[in-house]
Amino acid sequence: MQTVTMIKPKHDIAGVPADSEAQPQKIMVVDDEILNRKLVEAMLKPQGYQVALAVDGEDCLAQVEISPPDLILMDIMMPNMNGFEVVTRLKAKEHLARIPIVMVTALQDVNDRVKALEVGVDDFLTKPVDRMELRARVRSLLKVKAYNDHMVNYRQELETEVAKQTQQLKSAGLRIAEAHSKLRDASLETIFRLARAAEYKDEDTGNHIISMSRISAFLAERLGQNPVVVERILYASPMHDIGKIGIPDRILTKNGPLNDEEWSLMRMHTVFGGQILEGSEIGFLRLGEVIALTHHEKWDGSGYPNGLSGTQIPLAGRIVAVADVFDALMSKRPYKPPLTIEQTVDIIKAGRGTHFDPAVVDVFMATLSDIMKLWASAQTEPHMALEQRSHNLDSIHIV
Repeated sequence: MQTVTMIKPKHDIAGVPADSEAQPQKIMVVDDEILNRKLVEAMLKPQGYQVALAVDGEDCLAQVEISPPDLILMDIMMPNMNGFEVVTRLKAKEHLARIPIVMVTALQDVNDRVKALEVGVDDFLTKPVDRMELRARVRSLLKVKAYNDHMVNYRQELETEVAKQTQQLKSAGLRIAEAHSKLRDASLETIFRLARAAEYKDEDTGNHIISMSRISAFLAERLGQNPVVVERILYASPMHDIGKIGIPDRILTKNGPLNDEEWSLMRMHTVFGGQILEGSEIGFLRLGEVIALTHHEKWDGSGYPNGLSGTQIPLAGRIVAVADVFDALMSKRPYKPPLTIEQTVDIIKAGRGTHFDPAVVDVFMATLSDIMKLWASAQTEPHMALEQRSHNLDSIHIV
């Protein structure tokens, strides 16, 4: 389980580092009159503030860039650059825009005050400055500044921590996905080998399950099934005859036709397969149960074990029926030699609409050259299980 760490602010509400000694707050006084600068400095220093003095707008801008203050007391009427221009330039810079600015002026005109507010001034003091009013306004604005700084710092720390923990969660998710993939691959490999064990009881090799599973997935794709269904058919179809584990060897390997009693027992492999696979919550195992039970049902209802017909037979069962019969006819069995491709195709065509779903047969015939390539490749890979499977379903056409 991923632990989420609570974020502790590195700055207190005053905006200073929580693990350091508090530094005196810095106030800049900007005025072209030396007496005014000294008077305000004398009022503030006894309160414990650090006071910086600027003789005009240019001096103010230069000092602020080097060491930004916590608050600026700005005169309006100054040579070269008036207070409005200085404030406009300060507020245009993101790293300086949060510094509160108090206009200290003798001007009483309402238009001047409105203009000051428009350019970003936070408060006003009227000359001559009253000491008590100055200290009260300074304290108030510094509290606002400290809170704003605190929130900005906390947001930055929060964003950094969230990014860090998001990356940790992504890494954990990748590790979980990798573990899940390995477990899934191990499960599929185990199932594949169990399916081969059933096939080895009555066939020379396990190539049958490789061939028919690829052809089944190929047909499913060409019939318009979505990639999830195609992949599940690829993995589930090898289990179609897993129920043969329950059939005696004397029947599976009999060199000749089965009698009625033997044939009746042979048909039970579909039921045994369904029973072996029933009750799973895993998608391809549930589909394997369906395929095991229905791949010997016939379109006209004459199949087994339940005599289903037409679309009563699940599509996966109808697809595997064609792929299974094709590979069985093309392969050597204890009771028969392999048939030619011409003989095999004639039998499948003859079964269209009786044994097989017509739509599946039509797709089979339309893609016969591709199916032959799939079948031929499986015959040359007797030891290949699912290790070369690919989640890129385009590979079904070429492996």
